[in-house]
Amino acid sequence: MIVQIIIASIFVVLGIIVLGGKGDMLIAGYNTASKEEKEKVNIKRLRLLIGGLLVVMAPLCFILDDNNNVNSGLIFTGIVVVLTIIVLVLANTWAMKK
Repeated sequence: MIVQIIIASIFVVLGIIVLGGKGDMLIAGYNTASKEEKEKVNIKRLRLLIGGLLVVMAPLCFILDDNNNVNSGLIFTGIVVVLTIIVLVLANTWAMKK
């Protein structure tokens, strides 16, 4: 339970940093993108997506229980995969400048 609280706290802190505009270097791919590629991205929307994902992931940590239950691990993994796919699609469509 303590590990879950620590991981959830890390997700929340990182999410707040990204949402606050101070964590652009934490966004994979954006940090290493060239200036031309960065100009194609609506950074405010990308921050909202990535920061929101991190904050939403925090309570999901509590789906996992301490009994090493396979079902809770599969549920957690499934939810994380679906959320990640949704964020990836939105990051490549909604968060791009037109």
